[in-house]
Amino acid sequence: MIGFIITLIIVGLIAGALARLLVPGRDPMSIPATIVLGIVGSFVGGFLASLLFGREAGESMLSPAGIIGSVIGAIIALLIYRAVNSRSTGGSVRA
Repeated sequence: MIGFIITLIIVGLIAGALARLLVPGRDPMSIPATIVLGIVGSFVGGFLASLLFGREAGESMLSPAGIIGSVIGAIIALLIYRAVNSRSTGGSVRA
């Protein structure tokens, strides 16, 4: 159980950091927020993979496909976060 949590945190950090690097723009997030972004992205990516390919979501978390799915899910989550955050701040986006 502890190994799973540590793996989840590490994969979350990697996926969240890659998502923040790949999506242009400024994201003033802390490291814990980046980890949460990556973990949410892992769940989104796993859900999309199970819908598209019919696999069990937790089958291959540390495989290259699992990491890529996590990054794609984190990008989706980051874009949703930005859309919701820009609406709540009155639509102004800071660069």
